[in-house]
Amino acid sequence: MADAMQVFDRTLVRRRRDRAASRMAGVAPVLEAAAERLLDRLDDTTRRFGHALEIGGRGAVAPALRARGVGHVVSMDLSARMAGGAGGLPLAADEEWLPFAPGSFDLVVANLSLHWVNDLPGALLQIRRAMAPDGLFLASLPALGTLQPLREALAAAETALRDGLSPRISPFPELRDGAALLQRAGFALPVADRETLPLRYRTPLALLHDLRAAGEGNAVLARDPRIPPRALFPMALAALRPDAEGTLPMPLEMLVLTGWAPGPDQPKPAPRGSANARLADALGTVEQPAGERPPPRH
Repeated sequence: MADAMQVFDRTLVRRRRDRAASRMAGVAPVLEAAAERLLDRLDDTTRRFGHALEIGGRGAVAPALRARGVGHVVSMDLSARMAGGAGGLPLAADEEWLPFAPGSFDLVVANLSLHWVNDLPGALLQIRRAMAPDGLFLASLPALGTLQPLREALAAAETALRDGLSPRISPFPELRDGAALLQRAGFALPVADRETLPLRYRTPLALLHDLRAAGEGNAVLARDPRIPPRALFPMALAALRPDAEGTLPMPLEMLVLTGWAPGPDQPKPAPRGSANARLADALGTVEQPAGERPPPRH
C-alpha cells in the first residue's frame, strides 16, 4: 500500500484491541445498541442469509446475527484476542488484506470498525469481491461530529500550553462520503444514512475510560510523539461542562452504509426514453421548451 495512504498506525490499533479484549463488558451496552441499530436493516428484507462475515464486532454482532437465524458466522478482527471472544468462528486477519475467495459470504457486517482502515475504498472493494451475488453489506462508522466537544477542548488546551496542535482524535467521514464510497467499490443500490446514539457520561473521566476499554485510543500516525504537557488533559476535561441534567452529552454519530453485491435479479433503472408518462403531467405544471423561463407570477 502506498505511503500516501497511511493515516493510522495499524500495529498500534491491533495492540490496543488486544489489551481491550478483556474489558469489553464495560462497553458492551454501547456496542450492542449500535449493532442493533445497524442490524435493524435486516428486518427490512425478506432475504435469508446463511454465511455471514462480521468484521470487528467485539462480541456484539455474532450473537445478534444468530438470533436472526444466520447459521454460519465468521468473526474476523485485526486482534486475535478480540476475534476469539467475538462469538463466531474466530479469524485474526487484516481488513486491508482480506483472505477470502470471491463469493464466500452472502452477508457482511462491520459495526464501528472500519474507521481504523487506511484505504477504506480498497477495503470496501475487497469486501464486495468476497460477497456472493445479491449479498448484503451493512456497516457503521463514527461520523463527523462524534467526540466533537472533546476534540475542541483538547485543541484549545494544547494551543494554550504549547505552539501548534497534534491530532488526538481520528478524522471521521461525512454523510455525503458514504454513498460515493459504496458506488466506487461497485455496490448496487447504495444507501448512506445517519444514526445518532445518545450517550451521556457522569464525568469526562468516564468517557476516557470507555474509549480505552473499547480499544479506541489515538492511533493517528501524525500524532505528536512527545509526552503531552502534564496539564493538557486536566485542562481539556475541565472545559467539558455538564448540562442542566448534570451529565456530559457525547452522542455517537454513526454513518450507516447499506449496499448489495450486484446480482442478476436486482431491480435496474429503466432505459432512457422508455417512460410512458410526462413528468409535467404528474406535477400538474406546464412544460417549457429548453432555455425558456415560465412567465413571472404576481
